[in-house]
Amino acid sequence: MKRFIKYLAPAVVLVLGLGFQSCVNDLHVKPIDPSQKTDIDAYQLFNKCYSAFGTSGNNGGDDNVDIDDIDGGTSSLFRQMWNSNELPTDEAICGWGDPGIPQFCYNTYDASHPMLKGYYYRLCASIAYCNLYLKDFLTDDATMSAEVRFLRALEYYLLSDAFNNVPFSTVISADKPDQKSRAEVMAFVESELKAIVGENPEDNTTVLNDPAPKKNGEAGYGRVDKAAAWMLLSRLYLNWEVYTGTARWQEAKDYAQKVIGSAYKLHTQGSVKEVNGETWEFTAYQTLFMGDNDHNGSSEEALFPILQDGMRTTAWGVAQYLIASTADADLHGLRYDPNQVNGLTSQAWGGNRARPELVKRFINSNDIPELACYDMPMLANDDRALLDSKGRSLDINEVGIFTNGFAVGKFNNFTTDGTPTSDASGTFTDMDVYFLRVAEAYLNYAEAEVRLHGVTQDAVDKINALRTRAHAKKFTTSTLTLDEILNEWSREFYFEGRRRVDLIRFGKFGGNTNYNWTWKGGSKNGTSFPATRNVYAIPTDDLIANKKLTQNPGY
Repeated sequence: MKRFIKYLAPAVVLVLGLGFQSCVNDLHVKPIDPSQKTDIDAYQLFNKCYSAFGTSGNNGGDDNVDIDDIDGGTSSLFRQMWNSNELPTDEAICGWGDPGIPQFCYNTYDASHPMLKGYYYRLCASIAYCNLYLKDFLTDDATMSAEVRFLRALEYYLLSDAFNNVPFSTVISADKPDQKSRAEVMAFVESELKAIVGENPEDNTTVLNDPAPKKNGEAGYGRVDKAAAWMLLSRLYLNWEVYTGTARWQEAKDYAQKVIGSAYKLHTQGSVKEVNGETWEFTAYQTLFMGDNDHNGSSEEALFPILQDGMRTTAWGVAQYLIASTADADLHGLRYDPNQVNGLTSQAWGGNRARPELVKRFINSNDIPELACYDMPMLANDDRALLDSKGRSLDINEVGIFTNGFAVGKFNNFTTDGTPTSDASGTFTDMDVYFLRVAEAYLNYAEAEVRLHGVTQDAVDKINALRTRAHAKKFTTSTLTLDEILNEWSREFYFEGRRRVDLIRFGKFGGNTNYNWTWKGGSKNGTSFPATRNVYAIPTDDLIANKKLTQNPGY
């Protein structure tokens, strides 16, 4: 299944203005004419449902994009998800002046925000693809249909997490969709996920495959199975109190344990190889984010990898964005070749870098020596501290200057054995993005356990499994706290597109939280912003198009 994202039939390019008219027709997206018979191949549409996470269009990746009037590179689902969950937080800041970037960084977004509009439309369009597949091909292949139901459930989860009460439809219809509450949408997500793992006897016609980790070259790599659904259920329950007002910590813990006990594993084996007479060594954590992570062993942790290929998924908005936007030409990411930046050629954009609060979770000091990203872990005593301080300041006095703030060397296109990746020019990456990975289950379990029973040895053991892999000092029952668990979420998952969700769950995002960070709310020293900004605004265009929709409070 590797590299399935390109070469789709022209008919599949057309986002359907039939099931999601309010948030698709107004995108300047070309709808299928319901009066015209259009033949769509099941496998091509199935691929399109997956590729919505990996590219913005069909011709290479970001060319011939699905949604008009939005730049192909910036309009990808992953990139806008990442921007919305990282830039408004204490982890990342970007110095670019692109419309929407400063508003993210300063928490001043509103209903006209162009990137949030793109994210909203992209999710609606992707849901429409899934609805069409399930309308036409539900009974063709039970496993494929279960996978499409998973993708749709994930997209609805992301849509409601970001935008609260959202338009909802599971059918292809000319009618504009009704607006459902967040609680209703999340209940649908829960029901769908339980059905496709076989827990709903009234709906067991489409069930995912049993958990089985794979790598590139093995059948089914890149396709989800039951473990991905368990992981999403655990995430859903961990945030259930935010979404509905009622906590469900036990379910969050139970489904996390299903993942932990599955065939997928926390990847703990680093790489040591001889390359041109020299020993190349990478930690287990580093190998998760490299150009050969589809076959270097780390994919045993990947529950849902977004597949990338330097020749066939030439997209600017997924792995390419993570690697290129977090580096400048002065970042030296490979110990064994001082001329290498990030494994790409001339792709160091100098945009997203670390806010000082992220750095201080690893090294709580204002006086940090100048080190390359591969040396910083030794100072931090934590393999995950892949931050570059050479020629850079910890403090961010000027947001527009990339060297104000440490660069992030976490993501790269290097390979563990020095072999070249698929794009000989070095322009595009092969690094797959692990949208869901096993480490989340360990943190979900630990957090849920502490919220249920206080700090127990069971919770400490789960956290320490991650810290052991990172060669970091272990917690004890006397040193682990909920605040430290929030810090551990950041240490393990920084720049992976989830920080906003975690801060909200811990009550440290919008409102009077007594927690500030650099440039929070647009102030250098940080200032609070209203709790209503814990959700984003429904785009104005969609409110105009669909009178059934009501704007979220505060916008």
